[in-house]
Amino acid sequence: MRDIFIGLFDKLVGVFVIFLCLGVLVGTGVAFVAPAPNGGLLPALGILIGGSIYAIMVGGMMYLFLGVYHNTKRTAEAIEELAKR
Repeated sequence: MRDIFIGLFDKLVGVFVIFLCLGVLVGTGVAFVAPAPNGGLLPALGILIGGSIYAIMVGGMMYLFLGVYHNTKRTAEAIEELAKR
């Protein structure tokens, strides 16, 4: 049952990262076409750069946590295999 939840979380992280990237792109487009005091090229670049860094860091941390789980699982399986010898 635990593996089902971990697998679903893995898929959910992928979908979440895609939505983060799409949100950054949409926000950049909206900021670019907004009227001059609140929009333009400079705010759009700020949203693109800041949002991209945010998406990379959040997505990277989620994948890091999943990687730690998978590495721990493989290590435990390897130790059990050595213990059988």
